[in-house]
Amino acid sequence: MKVGTLGFRSIDFEVFGIQGFGARMEKIYEHVRPKLTRLGNELAPELSQQLNLEFFPHVAKHARRTVNPPPETWVAFGPSPRGYKRYGYLALCISGAGLHARAVVKADAEDRPEMARRLKAFSGQLVMEFAGTKIARYEKWDFARMPVAVPAARELFADLSENLCKKTGWIDLGFGWTVHEALRLERGEMIEALRELAPLYRVFQAVA
Repeated sequence: MKVGTLGFRSIDFEVFGIQGFGARMEKIYEHVRPKLTRLGNELAPELSQQLNLEFFPHVAKHARRTVNPPPETWVAFGPSPRGYKRYGYLALCISGAGLHARAVVKADAEDRPEMARRLKAFSGQLVMEFAGTKIARYEKWDFARMPVAVPAARELFADLSENLCKKTGWIDLGFGWTVHEALRLERGEMIEALRELAPLYRVFQAVA
């Protein structure tokens, strides 16, 4: 492992190509989950200190199924030690396509209409915060290649707001690195990417 990197190897990305739930999960638990657990425990305090917010790490648990094995997995950083799905959260995700830093609000999160209202109300501020940065949406991506990134403009936040207002609406957006890039990605780069997503996270949590 190169000093300063996140510690992932080629095999960690290859396991997502394994067919069958049991076989894939066995390799995820063998190769990937220990690294996500370590990174969650290491990065949560750094994020808390740098963003002046309290983060708790949660490694994803996948429901047992005999078909459709998980195409990705993640460690989520949220505001509660009891879980993360009820809130908007930040996440370090890994898939067969690479690594991803994401800001997510799932359909089962609480207060989605209020989050939608805040996204719309603070859209101008978010545009200034992102200052032209391009960001990719992951709601409908195919897990095979990185989704196309678009400028963080008012139109983006308006669309995100509309999505959260839907009965089962959810949003998922962020930055990605291909496998080749991910193998060389340094810890500081991942922290910086999550920091860049912090304005969205603050809107989700209604914190200054």
